[in-house]
Amino acid sequence: MILNDQLFIRNMNSNDFTLMVRWLNDSMVLEYYEESPLNLEKIKKKYGPRVEGTNYVKPCIVEYQNQPIGYMQYYEIQETELKEYGYPSNQKIFGIDQFIGETQLWGKGIGTSMILMFLNFLSKNKSASRVVLEVKKSNIRAISCYEKCGFRKIKELNDDFYLMEWV
Repeated sequence: MILNDQLFIRNMNSNDFTLMVRWLNDSMVLEYYEESPLNLEKIKKKYGPRVEGTNYVKPCIVEYQNQPIGYMQYYEIQETELKEYGYPSNQKIFGIDQFIGETQLWGKGIGTSMILMFLNFLSKNKSASRVVLEVKKSNIRAISCYEKCGFRKIKELNDDFYLMEWV
């Protein structure tokens, strides 16, 4: 799907479910990624429809040096969320979520590279006018990464989260 020297972002498939179980049971990942620990059955239930293409969320796996290291997803923001975020309904706005599941790779610039690749893909291939994401206010590392990629904080969603936007 998207490739550079060391990173490859590809569509997720059912063979990736066991990776997701491992990553989504890692306490360091769960500190920042809003998910409860999930077993294989719950992973299949949640991510299966996404993999099969029957859900509007498009799941991807990030590989670094030919090894799976993380998860990314994108989706066109639905009308109810557009209203909640304060956007008119006639814009093509995408949301993204991501994490690096191999925590030993945090802080090495990989997240910045994968997000920049994704933004380029959404802009060129999906005609995204904007891309938004929600981030925990306490996730200073992610906020710094997103700002390096051109995102800016546009509003507080509640006591715990910011909405950030890339145009």
